[in-house]
Amino acid sequence: MRCYFFWVALMLGMSVSAQSGCEWETYLNEVMTVEDVGTEAWEEVYEQLCEWAQHPMDLNHASREQLEQLPFLSAQQVEEIVAYLYHYGPMKSLAELQMIRSLDYQRRRLLTCFVGVEESRREGENGNLTEMLGKAMKYGRHELMATAKIPLYERRGDQGAYKGWPYRHWLKYQFSYSDHVKAGLVGAQDAGEPFFANKNRLGYDYYSLYLQLKNWGRLESLVLGKYRVSMGMGLIANNSFAMGKLSSLQNLGRATSTLRVHSSRSSADYLQGVGTTLKVAKGLSVSGFLSYRAQDATLNKDGSAATILATGYHRTEKELEKKDNLKNTTFGGNIRYQQHGLHAGVNLIATHLNRELNPNTSSLYRRHAAQGTDFLNVSADYGYVTPRFAISGETALNKAGALATLNSLSLQCGSELSLMALHRFYSFRYTSLYANSFSDGGGVQNESGIYLGVNWQPSPRWKVMAYSDYAYFPWARYQVSQSSHTFDNMVQVSYLRNQWTVDARYRLKLRQRDNEEKTALETRTEHRGRLSLTYEHGWSSRTQLDYCHIAFRGQERGWMVSQTLGYTYRWLRVNGGLGYYHTDSYDSRLYLYESGPLYNYGFSQYSGEGIRYWFLSRVQIGKHLHVAVKMGITDYFDRSVIGSSYQQIDGSSQSDVDLQVRWKF
Repeated sequence: MRCYFFWVALMLGMSVSAQSGCEWETYLNEVMTVEDVGTEAWEEVYEQLCEWAQHPMDLNHASREQLEQLPFLSAQQVEEIVAYLYHYGPMKSLAELQMIRSLDYQRRRLLTCFVGVEESRREGENGNLTEMLGKAMKYGRHELMATAKIPLYERRGDQGAYKGWPYRHWLKYQFSYSDHVKAGLVGAQDAGEPFFANKNRLGYDYYSLYLQLKNWGRLESLVLGKYRVSMGMGLIANNSFAMGKLSSLQNLGRATSTLRVHSSRSSADYLQGVGTTLKVAKGLSVSGFLSYRAQDATLNKDGSAATILATGYHRTEKELEKKDNLKNTTFGGNIRYQQHGLHAGVNLIATHLNRELNPNTSSLYRRHAAQGTDFLNVSADYGYVTPRFAISGETALNKAGALATLNSLSLQCGSELSLMALHRFYSFRYTSLYANSFSDGGGVQNESGIYLGVNWQPSPRWKVMAYSDYAYFPWARYQVSQSSHTFDNMVQVSYLRNQWTVDARYRLKLRQRDNEEKTALETRTEHRGRLSLTYEHGWSSRTQLDYCHIAFRGQERGWMVSQTLGYTYRWLRVNGGLGYYHTDSYDSRLYLYESGPLYNYGFSQYSGEGIRYWFLSRVQIGKHLHVAVKMGITDYFDRSVIGSSYQQIDGSSQSDVDLQVRWKF
């Protein structure tokens, strides 16, 4: 019955004569690898792209720092856009992006999803503080959004172990005025968490209150409430952007220095307090921030903290006992010079915990995990960018004097070819609580390696992206009790003809692991492939085939075939998809992107055997009201029970309904 309803609704949507919208989400599907899916950093990237898509930045008045936040622009492309605006003045339309030689057709199309052009500022926008506040109150935009996820099944924890309702829901209010003012409040609740009860007597389990002022004279940025910070290339602090291997070919190892509000529902990796960036002189800026927040932690018997938790779940008594067990005070800042393509900065971050961080280091691979109550990291970042080449790097030290360094060189050989080389060395004794940068092992510790990448567009129809990455780990790792290495290679080829696009991807990854006796290392060989056919002209269609083969103590395989369709007609947008998957285990899992309500991360992993189908309808009612409804169903053919522990579902099918209402005024 559910399947019948799904296909009837989809066919009704297909009967509408339509024209396509800006499907920027396909960009993530093109640059993400299996390690990126579901990570908190990529969820943050997704939510930030959603924010820009809803509130495009004014390209004519965007700062270099704002353009650098777009993850698909390289340092050379940012430099060329800034130089074009400086020499020729404001753009009359986005068609002028064709004059930026380093921007290919796909990149130009993607950029138009997040930017617009205004030839002049609103009257009074460059006045004094009082005048600008008055204009902000008069011309500012308000947005109120409510979203709920309703499960059509019962988990084991819903029978009494979970202290709240089985619904996930969140509420967001935001006020914005141009790029000068952003303020808002987010309240979020995971399924099973108490609402107006237990430790959540104020309602939601998680709140984010924030305010940001930007580009007000010498005040480049001021953030209050919850915010995120990134400095350099992320070796001492980066909870603002992600650097995956394939996406690094897009931004070509770009360094950033930003403070921005934390307007998402994630309860991990944010700071809370105040931060500011001031323009001291031409090209010279100074930033500083101060944060105090509570964090979840698992405690040892002596009261010290065994682990700092980032899941944000507070559903059971045990999870509630871990809530806000640790108090974290963090401060830091940087001095940065950026002028005529040259940038250099000195960065510092210091943290004090009210409890000693004392993880279990009995396992060899955890011997050098972060420990203590006080942490200090300093770094210098540096680089030089021209439209033809870019050099970027950062070198950092922790309190114990351990070193981490990351350096990249990229060349833009016209609009057809770009090359990139990246080297990193992260000591196994180096630790930082906020570091997040390029790595194969998932952290800025115990790794050295070299990465080579190429972007080649031999003709307007053909595009090739490829990389090869070798990483060496001198100390033990999880499931590896001695020094080891990995060798990761990928090539992706795209062919465009009229409204058709064919994409083919192949990845080979060799990773060493312990044998069963832990006396020697064996090589785990992983092959992953993808072939997709996309059509966009009035409506969109994507047919995709994914394959995985793993050789390690046996052979494992997995494959998935999927079909998605999309239509947009004036006030109505309809999307639907169907996928069949068959994998031997979780190791050979596959992942798939599917559209969802705004700000809902759309990548999911699938293992075992089953079918996934979903339908989404978004309706614009007048100028101010937006309503979205999505139904997704996963039917498993290889099991009668889904999940385990409190998440266990006694059945072979899992169905969810997402509802969202947005009011702009």
